[in-house]
Amino acid sequence: MYKGKVNITLDKDLIEYIKHYAEGQRTSISEIFTQFILNLKRTAEKEPMEIILADPAFRESLLDTISKIRSGKMKWHKYDEVF
Repeated sequence: MYKGKVNITLDKDLIEYIKHYAEGQRTSISEIFTQFILNLKRTAEKEPMEIILADPAFRESLLDTISKIRSGKMKWHKYDEVF
């Protein structure tokens, strides 16, 4: 998929917050914005994530994954190793 570049202007305190948040979540600022925009898109298209999160098995798996990421027990792989 082609990726483009978008320039945005934020208050300095928000910039510092998003940097700290991304580091704490072990993700990128770009990924945070991507997920936020995708959520807006799904909501606008009437395909909210609640449908997916309502599945108990998916919810349990998601919470387990989040727990492993936060605890540092998640084994990360390079893109080439996965694909």
